[in-house]
Amino acid sequence: MKRIFFLLAIIGLPLGTAGDWFRVNETWMFIVYALTIVGLAAYMGRATESIAIHAGERIGGLLNATFGNAAELIISIFALYAGYTSIVLASMTGAVLGNLLLVCGFSFLVGGIKKKRQSFNEHDARHNGGMLMLGIVTAFVFPHIFASQTSAGEAMTLSVFVAVILMILYISGLIFRLVTHHSVYPGQDNGTDEEETPEWTKGRSFLILLSATVGVAYMSEKLVRTFEAVGESFGWSELFLGVIVIAIVGNAAEHASAIYLAYRSKLNASVEIAVGSSIQIAMFVVPVLVLLSLAFNNHMPLVFTMPELIAMVLAVLLSIVVTMDGDTNWFEGAMLLAAYAILATGFYFL
Repeated sequence: MKRIFFLLAIIGLPLGTAGDWFRVNETWMFIVYALTIVGLAAYMGRATESIAIHAGERIGGLLNATFGNAAELIISIFALYAGYTSIVLASMTGAVLGNLLLVCGFSFLVGGIKKKRQSFNEHDARHNGGMLMLGIVTAFVFPHIFASQTSAGEAMTLSVFVAVILMILYISGLIFRLVTHHSVYPGQDNGTDEEETPEWTKGRSFLILLSATVGVAYMSEKLVRTFEAVGESFGWSELFLGVIVIAIVGNAAEHASAIYLAYRSKLNASVEIAVGSSIQIAMFVVPVLVLLSLAFNNHMPLVFTMPELIAMVLAVLLSIVVTMDGDTNWFEGAMLLAAYAILATGFYFL
């Protein structure tokens, strides 16, 4: 797997640059840019993990929270600057659906095939469930209802207010779990006592992280310029492009890590990647994009379409039901995957 990501990054960067110079068909270049971003995102994840091991568990948790969705955030910033606000909101929806249904589903399925029952920290599951209910069911649904009853300016003002509240609560949640109550709710190791060793030195990890981030930003700017051509070529709507395609591209490396950890019976880490990433999207990434849009010509209020809202609410409720007991199996994974397949098909036909 590491060799595949290396090839994607080392071949994709020069190929993407050459294709842009020689104006190769944008549909083909979309594929090149997307695969390159996946490869670079994998290196961002590996560098972050190495830094986390060097720095310690608490700082490592903060680093993972910060860089977990970096690739998707960078893509969204360029898309927002280009005026694709509907694609940005759709990609945020897709990130939530992908993490809660697709990644959790595959993780539970793969881990459950290897081991009949797998457990994870039920205290974390309850904490995450509450954060998801607030960040998505409450903070996303109400602005949509409010926007239909008032002016665009007032809807944007409410969106900014909600964004600030969500960011404050997200940061408070990090402090709660990593500092004030770190020892109150200890994790479960699922029977694994292996000592982690960093893949790279601290200096090399920072250098790789910086280089990969620059590469993702460079490829993301080119990827955004191909959106219209790709949509016309494949007959994809902006909604499907954002909810399914862009969301998977932005999180592919992270998804692979979560599934691999579940296979190794490290379900705590796997669930934290999948569910924790959804919480970060809802309570940090989306608010940051709302605030950043104030600096651009295209303001982005926190107003999702009704299909997006319904899909996210259903994903949150189903994931809470499945994870609340801190115990899972392959059939629960199959249920989550079935839900994702149903929603993805629906978005394709919209």
